[in-house]
Amino acid sequence: MKNIDFYLPTIIRAGNGEFKKMGIHLKEVLEGNRIFIVTDPGIEQTGFVNQAIQMLEKQGFETRKFNKVKPNPRDIDCKNGGEDAKDFRANAILALGGGSVIDSAKAIAILQCLGGEPQDYAGRDNVPKKVTPIIVVPTTAGTGAEVTRSSVITNTAKKIKFTIKDVKIAPVLAIVDPELTYGLPAHLTASTGMDALVHAIEAFTCKRSNPISDGLSLQAMKHIYPYLRKAVNDGNDQEARYNMMVGSTLAGMAFSHADVASVHCMAEAIGGLYDTPHGVANSMFLPYIVEYNAKTELEKHAVIARTIGIASLVDSDRDATARLVDEMKQLAVDLSIPTFSSLPEVKQDDFDYLAESSYLNGSTSSNAREITKEDYLELFKRAYSNELKGVSQY
Repeated sequence: MKNIDFYLPTIIRAGNGEFKKMGIHLKEVLEGNRIFIVTDPGIEQTGFVNQAIQMLEKQGFETRKFNKVKPNPRDIDCKNGGEDAKDFRANAILALGGGSVIDSAKAIAILQCLGGEPQDYAGRDNVPKKVTPIIVVPTTAGTGAEVTRSSVITNTAKKIKFTIKDVKIAPVLAIVDPELTYGLPAHLTASTGMDALVHAIEAFTCKRSNPISDGLSLQAMKHIYPYLRKAVNDGNDQEARYNMMVGSTLAGMAFSHADVASVHCMAEAIGGLYDTPHGVANSMFLPYIVEYNAKTELEKHAVIARTIGIASLVDSDRDATARLVDEMKQLAVDLSIPTFSSLPEVKQDDFDYLAESSYLNGSTSSNAREITKEDYLELFKRAYSNELKGVSQY
């Protein structure tokens, strides 16, 4: 039996039209009126940033914009953002964008207050004191970062990702509005949606799971899986967009209070080296880790299959898990997500480095089944050759 520590300091305002109430929502939670907006060039082109600035200024806030965030956010950009926020004397950091923007905003909040390099705060609970309050407006249904205490940043010199995990960087407010995702292209809907699904699956199966995170994980799956293909096929399907957004937030709450595991370890390894989009990378390795973990957690994986409706109570746990493996592979195909071997930048000579990077990831110890560098190496080879072993052996 596990002791449970559940703490969610984030106020969530979720639903259609909540973005338009941004200024009012911020008035409720902030002292001071200087808002430092963190975003990226793509989000700027949607017009959301200008809308946000107009709404905030109407409520008496002063704003400054930082739009230098890149996918798989870089330590250098975070440091520049921290210096800019300090110069502006920001009273709050507002992240408007996807996971890279949100993770950058968390690091910027730390650096504004504490200085140094983002990697100085890597690991668990290494932020020594409170940081600038963080407000998050996600524009994708994927990372769940609006409710997490984590920030994943790329060390540009070493081409490796590191994670800052500390409750002090949990946002004080998340404005979760599905309407902001209506124009999201199909390929981004697919990759971010798969990211959310992996969060729910790994939070449920990892060693750090608990009854509360389990409940959040299973509910997240019920929102995400039935609507992911629909959201990709019709970006204006309001029901699908709503369920994906809610599911992503639930999955974020789940893994923030449990952990992710080896799918993320492998995904972050190739993200650091090749700059592969995170959701795409997660999709590539999910079936292989589910199959690998089946030996230890057959029952929990079977529960997942039954929860999302691809297996029934009359199916054995082995058969249900086998269906889960097959469906996760087919889902990536249906969503037009590339395979590992189809990425032109991937070199088999890199596999040993990728295995080492995966093994050193802080979430390796959370994986449902013990996993070594050699296991990771074998899994990279198997994913590259598109070869599943089959759950029947378990």
